[in-house]
Amino acid sequence: MSGQEDTFISHLVELRDRLLRAVVAVVVVFACLLPWAGDIYDILAHPMMQALPEGTRMIATGVVTPFFVPMKVTLMVAFVVALPFVLYQAWCFIAPGLYAHEKRLGLPLVVGSTVLFLAGMAFCYFFVFGTVFRFITQFAPKSITPAPDIEQYLSFVMSMFLAFGITFEVPVFVIVLVKLGVVNVAKLKEARPYVIVGAFVVAAVVTPPDVVSQLMLAIPMCLLYELGIFLARFVTARGSEPVSD
Repeated sequence: MSGQEDTFISHLVELRDRLLRAVVAVVVVFACLLPWAGDIYDILAHPMMQALPEGTRMIATGVVTPFFVPMKVTLMVAFVVALPFVLYQAWCFIAPGLYAHEKRLGLPLVVGSTVLFLAGMAFCYFFVFGTVFRFITQFAPKSITPAPDIEQYLSFVMSMFLAFGITFEVPVFVIVLVKLGVVNVAKLKEARPYVIVGAFVVAAVVTPPDVVSQLMLAIPMCLLYELGIFLARFVTARGSEPVSD
């Protein structure tokens, strides 16, 4: 029992050290980016500013909002920049407890899921925001001058980043399900009609109530599902031979 307690405590100490290193990395990056907090927010707001009528600016209804919102955006960017180091610390903590075959699958999944999540955020920023904001401003009555609040804009942007980031993880979810033997490629193909319907339902729930943003989320989700099916053909299910047609 004493040996088990020592092992448990040593794991807790290592977990604390890994978390501390990850937090320090985020704080250091945040401190380095802090002088450019205003510029970073301007970059985030660029798609909205491009869609607004010329001369229109965003507003801040709170007293301290102009200070705290850029800080939140900078902290988010700092976390994204430090994410490789944070994931490396997480990997160093869990890797010693994994078998060799689990390590071979685990590392590509961690890297792949990170890249896909960032790709989802980039797709949202560079393609979705501009289209959605232009559609909304053009649809607004002529008697209304849009002047978005910066805090509400940040909340909207974060929810959209999260939605598209998770959406781009679909291939990873598919591969994991095949690897665990929950489904196979044949069942995934049979589920296509339900996945398509589910994609449009999810898009209708998590995006603004306009057809453009819903299509721009649902269509990539369906395409990424197809990508997951394609990659799953090369995955070996646990206790079985490689999956094939």
